Amino acid sequence: MRSLMFVPAHNQKLLDSSLRRDADVLLLDIEDSVPVTDKQTARDNIKEFVKRPEACGKVIFPRVNDRESGELLKDLCQLTIPGITGFMYPKSIKEEDVYFVGKLLETIEYEKNIPVGTFKLIPLIETAGAVVNIKEICTACTRVVAVAFGCEDYVTDLGGKHDPDGQSIFYARNAIVNAARSAGIIPIDTVHIKVHDLEDLERNLIIAKNLGFEGMLVLNPKELPLVNSYFSPSADEVKWATEMVELAEEAVKEGKGVAVKDNKFIGPPMLKMARKILDKKNQIDKIKV
Repeated sequence: MRSLMFVPAHNQKLLDSSLRRDADVLLLDIEDSVPVTDKQTARDNIKEFVKRPEACGKVIFPRVNDRESGELLKDLCQLTIPGITGFMYPKSIKEEDVYFVGKLLETIEYEKNIPVGTFKLIPLIETAGAVVNIKEICTACTRVVAVAFGCEDYVTDLGGKHDPDGQSIFYARNAIVNAARSAGIIPIDTVHIKVHDLEDLERNLIIAKNLGFEGMLVLNPKELPLVNSYFSPSADEVKWATEMVELAEEAVKEGKGVAVKDNKFIGPPMLKMARKILDKKNQIDKIKV
């Protein structure tokens, strides 16, 4: 989940072009970008979209409407179908919101004779309340595989200002990463609003990667190469990781307690990080096959 790209599902042209993009996850949107009068068109388009041969193997998470909208039941009943991996749930303010959606999915799966737990969830964190409740949201349901940050709604709710240095969203970013990591799920950073400013995107990617995010929400396909690159291990990182693992394995074979590199001990945290880097590279290589 390096890149998760929003695609308005009522727009057939954008749906068609999304199949030619290198997004790891397609977020087929039925919520904010879709007018009320086009909600059913969006659902119908998604149902046809997942049947297309080009969509086979794509990871697809429709962004459904929230439970106060009057649209959620229709979204889930119609889209719990083959080809859909799970759903992004917006306005996840507290644990009960995510638990409710999980139980609703359980009922639908049972009624459709689908194995319970088939469809996964990505809660979208968009309010100050959600940030305060982030740990509970991450652990509300075993379906939750990732959690994503929506900065624009968050800053509005906060009554703050989205400053160029990202100070107003630093606390939220940090809280989301820590909660996600402690729950063993994937933290996804917010969209980059200045879609034509790739230099600013790169600055935000550096911050996101340093904080510990695994991926980013994407609005424009032109952002995908940079996003995928930053959330993939670099050649230097892979080289370092390979060397760490090899030295550690050699130390074990030689009966040494620890391995040493440049007069520094290769401790368990370094070895764990090295294995994570190599595991991520292997996962990315499988996508490219």
